[in-house]
Parts: sequence; structure tokens; C-alpha cells
Amino acid sequence: MEHVQLKVDGMSCTNCALSIHKYLENQGAVAPKVSFMEGEVQFDLPAELKKEVLVKGITNLGYKVRGQHEAAPAKKWLDHNKDRALFCLLFTLPLVAHMMPGIHQIPGMHVFMNPYVQLGMTIPVFIVGMGYFGKSAWNSLLNGIPNMNVLVSIGALASFGYSLYGTIIGKGMEFAYYETTATILTLVFFGNYLEDASIESTQRALKDLVKAQKVMANMIVFDENHKEVLFSVESDTLKVGDLVLINSGETIPMDCKVLWGEANVNESIVTGESVPVFRKMNDVLLGGSTIENGTVKAYITAVGNDTVLANILKMVKAAQGEKPPVQILADKISAIFVPLVLSIALATLIGNYFLAHNATGGPIGFGESMLRAIAVLVISCPCAMGLATPAAIAVGLGRGARNGVIFKNAKSLETFKDIKQVVFDKTGTLTTGHFEIANFKIVDITNSWSEADFKTLVYSLERYSNHPIAKCISGKWKSPNATNWAKIEEVKGMGIQAKDKVGNEYWSGSFKTLKDQSAEDGHNVYIQKNGLLIGWVDVSDQIRPEAKEVIETLHKQGIHTILLSGDRREKCERVGKALGIQEIISEQSPEDKLTKLDTLTSVAPTAMVGDGINDAPALAKATIGISLSNASHIAIQSAQVILMNQGLKNLPMSLGLGRRTYETIKENLGWAFSYNIVAIPVAAFGLLGTWGPTYGALIMGLSDVVLVLNSLRLFKKKLV
Repeated sequence: MEHVQLKVDGMSCTNCALSIHKYLENQGAVAPKVSFMEGEVQFDLPAELKKEVLVKGITNLGYKVRGQHEAAPAKKWLDHNKDRALFCLLFTLPLVAHMMPGIHQIPGMHVFMNPYVQLGMTIPVFIVGMGYFGKSAWNSLLNGIPNMNVLVSIGALASFGYSLYGTIIGKGMEFAYYETTATILTLVFFGNYLEDASIESTQRALKDLVKAQKVMANMIVFDENHKEVLFSVESDTLKVGDLVLINSGETIPMDCKVLWGEANVNESIVTGESVPVFRKMNDVLLGGSTIENGTVKAYITAVGNDTVLANILKMVKAAQGEKPPVQILADKISAIFVPLVLSIALATLIGNYFLAHNATGGPIGFGESMLRAIAVLVISCPCAMGLATPAAIAVGLGRGARNGVIFKNAKSLETFKDIKQVVFDKTGTLTTGHFEIANFKIVDITNSWSEADFKTLVYSLERYSNHPIAKCISGKWKSPNATNWAKIEEVKGMGIQAKDKVGNEYWSGSFKTLKDQSAEDGHNVYIQKNGLLIGWVDVSDQIRPEAKEVIETLHKQGIHTILLSGDRREKCERVGKALGIQEIISEQSPEDKLTKLDTLTSVAPTAMVGDGINDAPALAKATIGISLSNASHIAIQSAQVILMNQGLKNLPMSLGLGRRTYETIKENLGWAFSYNIVAIPVAAFGLLGTWGPTYGALIMGLSDVVLVLNSLRLFKKKLV
């Protein structure tokens, strides 16, 4: 099934996104995700559907579709809300100015009192406004999800039609509401421009990452004399295997590995850690990072969508397209909001016409009743409810990505607010995972194993495992004489089991694998042949320097900490007590971990932090799975949150960011609902006066800006 990603221009609110989402679902597209803030549409395309048909359908809804990597088309005149607002303002100002007290003392201003002049001034604004709002409104009605532009269009049509009718029958002065039409359209264009600018600022963290993807690179090639020649090329033209020279102060163009040289590298764009890290030969350099000092030659290992930075962007954008549970209610209300407001506006028109009275006690008349109904239409703001959650999510995900915390779905941001306990794996999570061989001993009583043979055997077994201990041993004892096994497999939670070509059985594993349980306990790896203990190997590991501070911070936040490990009880207790962890559970197989996580999550929402293959099932089972960036691939796939700084430093920040994001969403929704609950009755009862539609359009435009500004506060809020 093909995965389709499209850039879609013209989406202005959640209802636009709902329209496209509903269309794609009705057509049979699988798992559609629509982000109006990013202007992106993603879905899986079944074989029986044609991409071209769906693209044409989205276009028919009134939106412009371009490919995922297609550049945005050059902006034409009046193709941007700012241009439309300025154009309309030129005609609207004279219409509004003639109503100002004392303005008629200015020579020539009386001409703007003429209904035909007012009509002429209004027509350009009306054409531009209805060309944008009217087209969008009509398409949304055809799709069954009316958007905010329906309200704006009806308000503008009503005031323009009423005024035009008065002009035609020769009573233009009595029916003159042309300025209402013009101010509604002009102010809504202006409000949309402010909203666009505000929303764009919520994406600034992601834009920094996008900019880091495309830089200039010094590519190394060789001439006919095998001498190096440098060519300056754009990073997106590089291929895997290309050689590049990166000097001090330059950006690393793509993921690569150092061939020559040393440098201090600022990886903050990817990990959030501003302290430079030292990189030397064979070390990996992350694309988008910056060489602070030093010079290296490197060969490209990943380009395009395969780089670490590209995958971060992909995960964050996918998370933006996800809807957390708190947004479901807002979406349901947004879907029925426009019909509800239309009903209220109609009731306002009828109720005021028959029941309302002016200061002298007489009826207010149809014109004033219509103005109040129009004010209801233009002051209501379904966009605020639709924007409340995406705006906060965008800022939360952006701040996380900029600081080395990647959320793979938006639900995780919301779920963090409930976390009551955090479970840690030990090896590679609370400890560095950078082992050193501390000791080894050959205990075979037959004395048939030399030290060299013993090391070769251990290497032959451990090289098939990705466990940090196995990587340490195989790295130190690498041998060209490794055994070619007839059969070998890794038994999770136990070790490596193998058979040679003559049928001998070997084990390299934990104490549990020993058939003779009378052997000395407490070592890391036991080596056996046909059930006979050959020897053991011990390794040493260091506790992560930031681990104790992280644990203490969690305790201050009232979070219960648990160490859950497959390692020996003595080693787990040593680490757990050194860090002050409140509960220690040791000697657990992967199945035991899964059962324990099931029990823990049934008691309270639980986050699990791990980095190994053995942790993958538990990470998936936890309320939230958190993985380190240097974890095994399967662990990263199973987790919902990834800490990119290869350590625990940002764990408290990720928890705090989740809570603060949810608080911001609640504040935004509170503002959106309370605004509409207050604003609509104020307009309906005529409390805005004769300028009700104008005030309504202005207040409506600013309401979204207030909401986005509140979301932007999340960039500065204290998280820990």
C-alpha cells in the first residue's frame, strides 16, 4: 500500500482539515491525517484507488495540491491574506470615514454619502472577499462540513444585498450598509493574516530543523593524478559514499563517519545538548550539527529521508497530524458549530425584529435586526476551538524536538500528565552501557583451554548478540579464527546458545543457564560446553552521571521510581541504592518484565525507560515507553518518546513538557469556549451598537491571535 504525502495550500481552519479528512475517508483512503497548520495531508493508498483521482477531489473542494517535495508556488498578487487586506482597506477607509463625526466639514467628503459611490467602492472589496470566502464556503457546504467562511460570506451577502436592494428602489440612504460589507471582509482578511503569522511562529523550531537539512558542502573528488579536488555542492545532491571536507564553523551536510581528523561538534540542533562533543576517526557525525573547532574528512552514510534529522522531522510531523483525546470533543463541536451559529443568527434576526425596541420604545426595524444577526455571524469563531489543541501541540512538539525530546505521537504529550511512576531498566539506561572487561577466569578442570582459545570461543559466541555486554566482549576479544557454528541463536534474557558442526552444545549466558548450580554465583557471563563450565567473564559499568539528579527530580515531583532488570539482585541493589530508587525488582526475564509492567500499569499510569531488545515488549506495554537515542532499533520502534541526548538528562523535561502542553490546551479550549459563549449573546442583544458587525469582525480576528500567543508562551514556560 503506497503512502502518499501532499502539500495542500488554502486550509485556514480545522473545518478545512475535517472536510479533506471526510472526503478521503469516503473515498476509501486508509488512515488519513490532515494538518491544516502544516498544510500537509497524508494517507495510505489502496491498490484500487488512483492518487490522481483523490488529488483532483481535494482540488475540487477548493484547495491547491502540490507534491510533498514540490516548492510552494510563487505568490501572485492578492494571493495572500495580507495583500487582500491592504487592497480592501483602500476602498473601506473612505466608506468608514464618512461616518465619523465632523468628517463632513472636509470639502468633497459629501460625495461618499452617495449610495452609488458607496456601491462602486464596495464592489471591488465584495468581489475579492467572495472570491476567497465565498468559494471556500460553497465547497465546504458541498462537502457537508460548513466552515467559518460560510458565516463570513452570509454576513457579507446579507449586508450587501440589503444595501443593493435599497439603492435599486431609490432608498439608498435608508438601506446604506455598504460599509458593513466592506469592513467585515477587510477585517476578517486582516485577522486571517494575523492568524497566519501567529501560527507560522509556532512552527519556528521545526523550521530551524528544516533549514539545517540543506546547506553547502565541500565534496572531495580526485583528478587524473589522484589528487584531491574540492567542489562546493548543495547537500541534497550528495550520495552515500561521497567524501566531504568539513571545516571549523561549517554545518555537517548529511550523516557521515569520520575518516580523518578530530573536531568538537555542536549537536544541539539534533540532541538539544549545547555542550560540544569530541569526535574522532570512525565516529558518527549527525547531519545538521556544526563543527565548532577542528577539521575532518568524512564519508556520507545516509542522505535524504534516511538521515537522523530527516527521521526526527518525519516523526514530529506525524505527531502533529495525530489527535490527542482532548481534541475529540472540540472536533465534534466544530463540526456542528456553523449550523448552530446560523440558527442563532436567524433567531436573532426574527427575535429582534418582533421583540426588540429602541430608546424611544418603538421597534428597532429590520435593518438594525439584520445588523445584530450579522454581528452574531462574524463574531463567532469556530476556528478558535479547532486551533486550541493543534497550536499547543505544535509548540510542545517543536520545543521538545529543539531540545532533544522526540514525541512520536501527540497522545504521549497529553498522557504524561497522568504518569505516577517511572520504571527504569538498568544496563544502558541508568548505567552508561560502556562496559570494560574487569576480569575473567578459565575454570575447566580438564585444562584443555588456553587463554587464546577461551577468548576466541567467547568472541565466536558474543559477536552474534547486540547486548551491550556482548558488544564489549566481542569488541575487545575480536579474533580472525572465529568458529563457524552449525546453529546459533540468542535466547532473550538468558544468553547465546550454539552448536558446532560435530554436535557440541555451547552456552554464553547468565547464571540461569548453568546446569551445575553449585558454581560460584555473581559473575556476568558464564561459558559452557556440553553443560560443563569452562570459565566466566566479568565486566564493569558506570552509573550515568546525570542519573541521581534525574531520580531526585522525579521524587520531588511525586513520581514513584522503580528499577526493573534482568540482572542479578546484588548488582541491581547496588545501583538502585546508590541512586535512591524506591523499588528494586531484579532477575526478570523479558516475559517477567512484561507481566510486571502489566501489573504496574493497572495500578497507576506508568512510564518505562529502556534501551535494549529485551526492553521492547515492556516499552510497548507501558502507558508511555521512553527510549534513549543510542538504544537498539527495536526499542526505539516500541517507544513513544525518544531522548536524543543519549542519556536521561531530558527525562524530567519531557514529563514537564507533557504536563505544560496539556495545561496550555486546557487554557486554549477554555478561552475558545468562553469567548463564543460570551461574544454571541453580546452580539445578539445589540450590545455592540450600530457598529456591531465591524466590532465583531475585529474581535473574531483577534481571538485566534490571543489563543496562538498563549500557545507560544509554552516556549518559555518552566518545565522542571
